[in-house]
Amino acid sequence: MIKWIGAFLGSMAYGFRGAIAGYFIGYLIEQLFPNTKRKTQWQTTGDRQARKPNITPRDFELNLLSLASLVIKADGSVNQTELDYVRRYFVQSYGKERANATFKTFNEVIKNREINLARIATYVAQHTRYESRLQILHFLFGIANADGHISDNEVYKINEIGRFFRISYHDFESIKAMFIKKAGNAYKILEIEKTATDSEVKKAYRTMAKKYHPDKLINLPDHLKQGAEEKFRKVQEAYEQIQKERGM
Repeated sequence: MIKWIGAFLGSMAYGFRGAIAGYFIGYLIEQLFPNTKRKTQWQTTGDRQARKPNITPRDFELNLLSLASLVIKADGSVNQTELDYVRRYFVQSYGKERANATFKTFNEVIKNREINLARIATYVAQHTRYESRLQILHFLFGIANADGHISDNEVYKINEIGRFFRISYHDFESIKAMFIKKAGNAYKILEIEKTATDSEVKKAYRTMAKKYHPDKLINLPDHLKQGAEEKFRKVQEAYEQIQKERGM
């Protein structure tokens, strides 16, 4: 990069000969200071990777447990049904031995620690892809719904996490509508209004189906992929419901 900058500046000052001289001066600088070359390449092509280094599996599990505990405690008490939901989730995702070890930490988190939601949620957001954060929200709603009822406090807490995750309003409402049954939920799941035309409904379905199609999430861990597959089914069900209502 530096040698080409030198060539450009040399050509501006002294024409073709200046370009040749600038190129070789830049080349010598890159050879003498190789870190400069690597830094330039990283800044121009690797900024996105620098902002989102990979999170270790251990860090991910601990932070996921911390967020889960915040949702469980949102009502002011610890619900055993919700704890059991988290245990089953980790057993299915990581196996019994590893799940037992992480669940021990989970109990310690709930009983003995004050969890900083902003710090943890921001950390997760900085180290995970948007698609993964959508699956985490789906998991958190699953915890809240484990006892058959999602309270306003639980929705508020998940929404707070979603804001730090930088989840869009429509994506959040779409996932919430998959768990809280209300009139018009099918439209919310597809992220459209009831006034949408049939053509807009079909377009929204194609967009959402593409977003949550399992083939697109092949690189996600199995436990997150399962949540995506469930959302994919919910999108299909919502579309079929609207088709039936409209006679499409």
